[in-house]
Amino acid sequence: MANNELRTNDYLKGIVQNLPESPGIYQYLNTEGTIIYVGKAKNLKRRVSSYFNREHEPGKTRVLVSKIADIRYIVVNSEEDALLLENNLIKKYKPRYNVLLKDDKTYPSICVQNEYFPRIFKTRRIIRNGSSYYGPYSHLPSMYAVLDLIKHLYPLRTCNLNLSPENIRNGKFKVCLEYHIKNCAGPCIGKQSQEDYMKNIDEIKEILKGNTREVELMLYQRMQALATDMKFEEAQKVKEKYLLIENYRSKSEVVSSILHNIDVFAIEEDNDQKSAFINYLHITKGAITQAFTFEYKKRLNESKEELLRLGIVEMRKRYKSQSPEIIVPFEVDLELKNIVFTVPQRGDKKKLLDLSIQNVKQYKVDRLKQQEKLNPEQRTTRLLKEIQEQLHLDRLPMRIECFDNSNIQGSDPVAGCVVFVKGKPSKQDYRKYNIKTVEGPDDYASMQEVVRRRYSRAVEENAPLPDLLITDGGKGQMSAVKEAIDELGLDIPIAGLAKDNRHRTSELLYGFPPQTIGMKQDSPLFHLLTRIQDEVHRYAITFHRDKRSKRQTASELDEIKGIGEKTKNALLRTFKSVKRIREASPEALEEAVGKAKAQILRTYFDEKNRLV
Repeated sequence: MANNELRTNDYLKGIVQNLPESPGIYQYLNTEGTIIYVGKAKNLKRRVSSYFNREHEPGKTRVLVSKIADIRYIVVNSEEDALLLENNLIKKYKPRYNVLLKDDKTYPSICVQNEYFPRIFKTRRIIRNGSSYYGPYSHLPSMYAVLDLIKHLYPLRTCNLNLSPENIRNGKFKVCLEYHIKNCAGPCIGKQSQEDYMKNIDEIKEILKGNTREVELMLYQRMQALATDMKFEEAQKVKEKYLLIENYRSKSEVVSSILHNIDVFAIEEDNDQKSAFINYLHITKGAITQAFTFEYKKRLNESKEELLRLGIVEMRKRYKSQSPEIIVPFEVDLELKNIVFTVPQRGDKKKLLDLSIQNVKQYKVDRLKQQEKLNPEQRTTRLLKEIQEQLHLDRLPMRIECFDNSNIQGSDPVAGCVVFVKGKPSKQDYRKYNIKTVEGPDDYASMQEVVRRRYSRAVEENAPLPDLLITDGGKGQMSAVKEAIDELGLDIPIAGLAKDNRHRTSELLYGFPPQTIGMKQDSPLFHLLTRIQDEVHRYAITFHRDKRSKRQTASELDEIKGIGEKTKNALLRTFKSVKRIREASPEALEEAVGKAKAQILRTYFDEKNRLV
């Protein structure tokens, strides 16, 4: 096995040493001859050598290098050619260690069919027969909005008839319903000339290119000319078309119409850094004519710049963009022929970049919500990860415990401890505590007593300790708990949840001296912590009320051995008071609680009377 590895290393070393120092792409193959990685390089020798002349950190890159059994390469003329070839080969072979575009669907385009009277329709098939195609449209509502605008502006045929000049002259066709409802001008029977129909098609092509301003200006001039010639009815029809286009353009234009034929890109990484989202906008005369956001799954911890380079090449190829300018959020090491890269700081171009960033962030949020719906545990893990990052904890706070005291001016002091495991209440682990060693209303001392009792027992019984301990209180509570934890020699992170003067959760405290950790009050993290605090408060208060209620309803019956809670309640319901129970006849007692219980009661009361 070792000899085979040595032979492989010598073989690869020989290939690397003889690689040219020119642009190109390289392919790594495994022992089975399968392509496992495709890359591009400005300098093939320098790039490929970097995989073999240094020790890689543990991870996927090291695994990739260990699986390389052969190297192939293709020399090209420029870095741009290398990028395009790399993109094609990745799509063709789908290598295991390459970044792959997650959404590789075919999106519809709008076709202007190459025929005597062209039809216009949406399609996913591109047929090279001289027809014109516009798109593809990743945002379907935008495509349908354009088609709807065209339908209202121009009467076009929708039939599949072969409208050749010969067939029309020979009267082979009859008009259909579309003609009668004025959606078609009847070219099939010669009611509309081919010249007039093609004028409409030329205007439609300008609209599909995004040149709505020119069509709008032309319609305005036509309307004015008709009005001057006193042709008011015709002028009104043109005016209606003019207003339709003006309304459409006002909705689609986002910046000055001076900005024309520009591509805009923005990128945002996922929270777990395992994928990235890229937004692409194409701008024509100040309007967005293409908008698409897609996802790349990382394979070898690729940087944002690497992924953005891939995205730029992929989107420009997919949408056949010839834009001479590309707006990006940061400098990109990418050379494309006759292309200018711009990182705007202000003005309309910055407005376009901000719009692209807004779109990619919204896409990220939407994907996150979608994933969390399918996998609720993912949301919990994200929240716990957020707590870990905010508090700089060594590990994920899978087990969180929270304490609260309850008493009224020192009477019936109790405490409660609630436990949340993986962000959910673990009610079988909840515990109630009667305060035993503290006299009077001393919350700090009460908290210390409960913490000592709980965690000294946990250590003795080898029970799980919390990853995070939360006190329902501010700095004073935190200091008291820390003192108790330190006495036990334990290392448990301590946080405090403080309330405002309206008794609402207002801030999270952490560290010694405690520092306020910023949280948005509408964030899921804030809601989780508030829920923990509300739960421990409810638990402690309920325990305190139960204890106080029992003390207030305690009676002489509690001292009688053999008389339980149910029997006591039955007696009090029947006789209303202990005095009446004492005075009741043996028959009345027997009827209320049975012969055995009646005998216990009579024996107790008789004995007590003798002592008196």
